[in-house]
Amino acid sequence: MPKNNKTQWISDELESLKEAGLYTFIRTLGSPQGAWLVVDGKEVLNFCSNNYLGLANHPLIVEAAKSAIDSRGVGPAAVRTIAGTMDIHLELERRLASFKGVEAAITFQSGFNANLAVIPALVSKEDVIYSDELNHASIIDGSRLSRATIIRYAHADPEDLHKQIESQSDAGFRRALIVTDGVFSMDGDVAPLDRIYEVASSYGHLLMVDDAHGEGVLGEGGRGIVDHFNLHGKVDVEMGTLSKAFGVVGGLVAGRQLIVDWLRQRGRPFLFSSAMTVPDVAACIAAIDILEESTELVDRLWENARYFKQEMGALGFDTGESTTPITPVMLGEAPLAQEFSRRLFEEGVFAMALGFPTVPKGKARLRVMISAAHERDDLDSGLGAFKRVGTELGVIST
Repeated sequence: MPKNNKTQWISDELESLKEAGLYTFIRTLGSPQGAWLVVDGKEVLNFCSNNYLGLANHPLIVEAAKSAIDSRGVGPAAVRTIAGTMDIHLELERRLASFKGVEAAITFQSGFNANLAVIPALVSKEDVIYSDELNHASIIDGSRLSRATIIRYAHADPEDLHKQIESQSDAGFRRALIVTDGVFSMDGDVAPLDRIYEVASSYGHLLMVDDAHGEGVLGEGGRGIVDHFNLHGKVDVEMGTLSKAFGVVGGLVAGRQLIVDWLRQRGRPFLFSSAMTVPDVAACIAAIDILEESTELVDRLWENARYFKQEMGALGFDTGESTTPITPVMLGEAPLAQEFSRRLFEEGVFAMALGFPTVPKGKARLRVMISAAHERDDLDSGLGAFKRVGTELGVIST
């Protein structure tokens, strides 16, 4: 093959994505996160961000980050195990453990990194992972890195989980890990964690839940899915993120002290990637302060979500099986979803299309992310735009 053609396959693949309506066009923000954004130079209603509680630009969080920079600088300039652990890292981990009602917590640079740390530290090639078929990419990648045998079970189906475990009864695996998302980010449904726990408990298997979209959303005052199901002390590992409802960045693993101690010794992103930056850590602590003070933001989030879903259903839109503020607007084919998103943007609403491989083929959608930052007028404005575009494109009828 001539040297100048060695990357031709990339050009061909990119062109194929464009022809299939699956190419991701990335827009650029020119303002802080909030109910409204400046995107590609245009002010639009924000229906895209994971900023569930509106904390990403909260004045108390901004001030905490600025103050921490003044006192401790910006970057730790080292991994946690050498010279990167600062007092505020330990304070954040203590506060997270207290907030979630667990023995201990450990933080990572992102939620993705948290999954890459914990799964390979708990299982390896002699072991087995039972994974929900719709689990997040970071769970899939963490599982692959572990080299364990991966067996998928039907989505949110404890009976099939039991069936899959029984089918491996003679396989001779050393140990097993059951892992599930808490809130599934594409569909907005919640894993039946109470029933999954019953299966895990009956076999003595480790149980892990990825609560990235449950932190700050489910449970009392946003304490997460374990609190939601009152399973304190029963789930071995809660993974979470600080980049969504908390409005900052970072990942966490919360649960038993023994597992946290092990991750400090064998969690590779903890050992080999620099620590969270000073302003990020301080901002996360401030977010906990806000959540512990009042449930007002969480309550407002759910009130907004209920209103928006009710009105979208009345207009005739299919919002799937979501039971959380994540609101998928099911459109079917990727080209239609992309056209719908483009027309909404022209109408002043920012709602990105999601297609394969993010979601299965034939299940393309817009994913509307409702926030406590939205006022009722904001939601009504968005509903009006959805009605106009949906009618124009023949998705709904008037």
